[in-house]
Amino acid sequence: MPKGYWIATMDIHDLEIYDKYRAANAKPFADYGARFLVRGGTQQIREGQMRTRTVVLEFPSYAEAVACYESPGYQRAKDIRLNVADGSLVIVEGYDN
Repeated sequence: MPKGYWIATMDIHDLEIYDKYRAANAKPFADYGARFLVRGGTQQIREGQMRTRTVVLEFPSYAEAVACYESPGYQRAKDIRLNVADGSLVIVEGYDN
């Protein structure tokens, strides 16, 4: 079964409140088996346009990735983030070769 991934790019406007979002998302991420592959860090934009922060999360399956996003715990965390960050988040099924 292919894994699921969240790929998020964000511009953060208030780091103090964003840290509250990160604290609030820890439990839902743990509950759904999420593992950070990329969490901020140095990046170089070579083509197109991106935001200043990129995060990639790996889940055991695509279904778990979707369920985590839709969970009440993550939705509460997301409500914190929406006021302090602009960005995009995509949930994608991994390639299982």
